Amino acid sequence: MHDNSGKTPIWRAIADALRSDLAEGKYAPGDKLPTEAALAERFGVNRHTVRRGIAALVEEGLIRTRRGSGAFVAATPTDYPIGTRVRFHENLIAAGRRPEKRVLQIEERSATTGEARALRIAPGDPLCAYHGLSLADGQPIAVFESLFPAGRLSGIARAFSQTGSVTEALRMVGVCDYTRASTRLTAVRATATQALHLQLPEGAPLLKSSAVNVDETGVPVEFGRTWFAGDRVTLTLESG
Repeated sequence: MHDNSGKTPIWRAIADALRSDLAEGKYAPGDKLPTEAALAERFGVNRHTVRRGIAALVEEGLIRTRRGSGAFVAATPTDYPIGTRVRFHENLIAAGRRPEKRVLQIEERSATTGEARALRIAPGDPLCAYHGLSLADGQPIAVFESLFPAGRLSGIARAFSQTGSVTEALRMVGVCDYTRASTRLTAVRATATQALHLQLPEGAPLLKSSAVNVDETGVPVEFGRTWFAGDRVTLTLESG
């Protein structure tokens, strides 16, 4: 909209200026923009006018806002293929992203009935549970829980104390190769703790992947559950 003088509305001029900042690379995907107060001072307007300019960029998909946190440059979703060979680091590098994993917790506990069924062990058998956070270019994209049959894979917990890599830990206990046997995808809402790790509002949409990996003989070696931030990852199903 234009006023009677034909001048560009101030909020639109602010949106144009911020759009130019993004195009020039002044802010990278995931970066937080200056506060409304700081932008209001920069442009010499009130915060309501700034808010309207930011809203225009939100509608364009260039900016996303988090209640109580501010406005952030929207990151391009990371392509993440789901196929028979799923390797986190390789997938992210192939997508041109910098992969990182952070260990949240490694524990040994008993298998539930469902976990035992997936791993072909008895309920109550010992498990090694590896809880972690996956990041791409420093931005959290998923939280995960990987479960391993501790009786079948002796020393797996000790292996994880030396490396955060599933592939390397399995190699250390004698599993030289593994492939994806099954994957189940569902849409869920972020719990309070998941939202905290992923820097999202509680209840934000997540994509949950439940998968079983098997060794070269077809015996399950891992049952994994991963919760992907719905707006940061594009899951691609690959055949073969």
